[in-house]
Amino acid sequence: MHILLVEDEQKIADFVTQGLLINGFRVTHCTDGLAGLQALQTGSFAVAVLDVMLPTMSGLDVLSGARQLGISTPVIILSAKGDLTDKLAGFSRGSDDYLPKPFYTEELVARINALIARQTARSGSDDYLVVDDLALNLLTREAIWSGHSVSLTAREFGLLEYLMRSPGYVFSRKQILEHVWKISFDPQTNVVDVCVKRIKKKIFDNESSLITSVRGVGYSIGDSTVHTQHI
Repeated sequence: MHILLVEDEQKIADFVTQGLLINGFRVTHCTDGLAGLQALQTGSFAVAVLDVMLPTMSGLDVLSGARQLGISTPVIILSAKGDLTDKLAGFSRGSDDYLPKPFYTEELVARINALIARQTARSGSDDYLVVDDLALNLLTREAIWSGHSVSLTAREFGLLEYLMRSPGYVFSRKQILEHVWKISFDPQTNVVDVCVKRIKKKIFDNESSLITSVRGVGYSIGDSTVHTQHI
């Protein structure tokens, strides 16, 4: 994923860039508004992160110019002003999100991932399944979480796909065994639990509660409507 960062304060630009790179993004950095607008016109970016106070033209003017040119790249506005009127000014120009300074790069990354998931879910293709900020590539059989792609085994992929096609629905271990392992009876095995644990470790490093265990029943993922999409 390629991110455009338009920020003239070098210290802020450095720590934002470092945080994005660590999370697997590519970054193009511009230090003034005009350069940022030109980059938006010539580049293909998953998300643009615009500071408000910029040389040559403000971030809001960059945003207005981009929208007038028909550029639909999702935009997050950064600003030291966090009042409601300032946020509304950004949204009225066409911003998708507004993050007041100071902020944590972890929050910025989370907001970027959320925008990417929402944007790509609207594309109408069937290459991806998306639940919250987790995407499953049905072609490469990879999971994408926080900017990172994770390769899955056939069983891991099958189990995750099964859950993601019905987010919020609780599947019993027996149902999962029948669908993923093609076992039509309960062999009193913990193979499902072991596979779920492996998925949580590989994708989420055990830090996410996106996949939940319902005691005595089975497993569920997310609570939103499933989407198919192309990234």
